[in-house]
Amino acid sequence: MGTGALLVRTGYGNTVGLILLVACAALVLVAGYEFGVAPKIAQAAGIGILCMGCWATGVIPEIVTTLLFFALSMLLAIAPPAIVFSGFASSAFWLVLSGMVVGLAITTTGLGIRIARSLAQPLSKSYTWLIGGVVAISYGLSFLMPSNMGRIALLIPIMLALADHVGLVAGRLGRTGVVLAVGFATFMLSTSVLPANVPNLVMAGAAETIYGLHFSYLPYLALHAPVLGILKGVLLVVLILLIFPDRLEYVEPPSVERVPEPWTSGERRLAVLLIITLALWMTDSIHHIQPAWVGLASAVICFLPRVGVIEPDAFSKINFRTMFYVAGLLGLVATVDQTGLGRQLSLDLLNWAPFAPSSAASNFATLVGLTSTLSLVATANGEPALFTPMAREISLSTGFGLQTVIMTQVIGFSTVFFPYQAPPIIVAIELGGVKLAAATKLALATAAMSLLLLAPVNYLWWRFLGLL
Repeated sequence: MGTGALLVRTGYGNTVGLILLVACAALVLVAGYEFGVAPKIAQAAGIGILCMGCWATGVIPEIVTTLLFFALSMLLAIAPPAIVFSGFASSAFWLVLSGMVVGLAITTTGLGIRIARSLAQPLSKSYTWLIGGVVAISYGLSFLMPSNMGRIALLIPIMLALADHVGLVAGRLGRTGVVLAVGFATFMLSTSVLPANVPNLVMAGAAETIYGLHFSYLPYLALHAPVLGILKGVLLVVLILLIFPDRLEYVEPPSVERVPEPWTSGERRLAVLLIITLALWMTDSIHHIQPAWVGLASAVICFLPRVGVIEPDAFSKINFRTMFYVAGLLGLVATVDQTGLGRQLSLDLLNWAPFAPSSAASNFATLVGLTSTLSLVATANGEPALFTPMAREISLSTGFGLQTVIMTQVIGFSTVFFPYQAPPIIVAIELGGVKLAAATKLALATAAMSLLLLAPVNYLWWRFLGLL
């Protein structure tokens, strides 16, 4: 689902929005020519403004925007086909595909529902226990189920049913808290798990395409999980309890729910496959097989006769729009770098950014502010496409390592000021029947506390690890 789901738009509104974006792109193109910018850079900037704007606002479906990017780039020949379509060759693209297949298998076999129910039943002790447990489950599933949307679709119905059992009926603040706990924890906390979030994969794919960098599962987890995973989860629980206070009125669930159904052979096979996949992801620094290829092998096994757990025909249920979206973003990243636009943006940025090689704390704060602002403009999915091509010049200006600069953007796109920045949150509030105003209130509070409290802790943690 595109980020434009935030707004209920009319056809007229979409048309006006598209016209404005086209006008902005044309203005950037003309201004580039007038100020002597190289034609390829000016054209890349115009296409980037148009496509990033369409992706961010949803004035046209994201798959149409992706195809528009491919078409304009090839018609204007601003970069070779191998660059424009490089997203399809990126490991991030294949990790998205494998994640969708594994997520489909978890849903189809019923293993996902079994896991969620077994974890959710003990949460009926208190409202605090419930919210804490929902956040923990949402985060925990990100290690097993790479698809954000899949986890949202799986958890929301289960948690709504649990809310009914404990008296949190429609209209109660506690019900809103449960839904938002799923949506916010699913997106924000999963930024600390490399294969579990689209922005992570866009960033990793861009770093691989431009700089030849490859991120490993465990080092990435160690870098981000303590602050962006655990501490941010605690902060989220506290804020939900404060903003949406409530209490439980426990209702004994039907007796049939107290009797667990026997495991099917498909569930057993898939559980073993998930354990092996997770183990291989966590030990990639030993065997040097990238997470994407481990995930792809797992996806193939899911389809194999007798051994697999889903029929090959189920492949038609895969959401190819999301895959093309990722490929388009990565292609745009590569094109921005190839044409020199990324370097030009970096030089312009460095002219006003207060970077100084001797001021690590100030540079870190500036980078966090910059990436958070870019996420506001381009959404969490698009922010890595804008920032990653700038990383080399920023690294030289700040004195930070290239990997440190690239990793800083995770703090930025995990900081959600408004729900439109994160499509999974939009999906959660739609499925859960929560008002946008409630989600916005929690988003603003979480973003403010993240920048004021967690960003300094993140700085100290990275200093301890030797990255700053």
